[in-house]
Amino acid sequence: MASPKHPTKDFSKFLRPEIYHPLPTTDIPAPLRPSSPPSQDLSTLLSTNQFRAAAILAAHQLTTAAAPDDHATIFNLLYIRLASLTLCNATALAAQEVKVLEDLNSGLYFDDLTAAPLVPWELRVLAVRLQGIGFNDPRKGVMGYYDLARDVRAELAKLKAEVKADPGLADARLVERQMWESRLWDLGIRVASALVEMEDLAGAGEHLKALPQGHDRLGGMRKALLWLKLGDVEKARGYVGSGEESEEFALLALADMAEGRYVEAATAWKGLIEREGGTGEGNEMWRQNLAVCLLYSGQIGEVSLTILVL
Repeated sequence: MASPKHPTKDFSKFLRPEIYHPLPTTDIPAPLRPSSPPSQDLSTLLSTNQFRAAAILAAHQLTTAAAPDDHATIFNLLYIRLASLTLCNATALAAQEVKVLEDLNSGLYFDDLTAAPLVPWELRVLAVRLQGIGFNDPRKGVMGYYDLARDVRAELAKLKAEVKADPGLADARLVERQMWESRLWDLGIRVASALVEMEDLAGAGEHLKALPQGHDRLGGMRKALLWLKLGDVEKARGYVGSGEESEEFALLALADMAEGRYVEAATAWKGLIEREGGTGEGNEMWRQNLAVCLLYSGQIGEVSLTILVL
């Protein structure tokens, strides 16, 4: 017997050019404007951190090449567009464009036969924050994260029931269970970040204390960044590892800056740049922070040299 055919859904509303705002070039200093056309390959643009060009190309592909019923391609391009706008300091535009999604809990976004969501998890999570910003309702974002957490707990409960019914499935379901557990923890971090953006610092602190330790080194670093935002430098240091990794070393340098120890922080940023070959080309943020530390510690002459390298 042939398997039932999935009904075709029309997502043509995402292909309308008027949805996607043109990105102005007036906010880019002339020396920083690219001298040659950017690559027309999205993976290349993303891997080289050319998020502005990636946002433009994703919108172009959405409006010229995507089929109205190809939801996988449409949602992937839409995620790239919105995430890239966020990463190139155009969050306000992303918050306007995300409104086209409307209610992600509507039937349009679920498979009619299996009830599985058609929207990728990453886009669902990003949409929660952007919709909160777009509708000027940060609490909407917090509640959106809790709605997603409810879905995660439902998936974990389903997995637990399957394993209970057949213990032999425990190993086969391990990776999936870990994925959902990681997503639940990630949502907890995002709630804390949303509370910080709402300036509910006390609430964010209590929420962070209740969260378990992260599943990996990156999880600890994310907690450390939030504690830095909350002004608790000692707690932030406690979530940073040995400092052997560049990201951990950078967090320790930021902790020095948060305590006003600019001479020590400048030394740390210099050390990080030297560790990476002495150029710092992999991360302009390192040299920018070094310049700030040199400025606040009175080393004006070195500031000029640092800026010239940027």
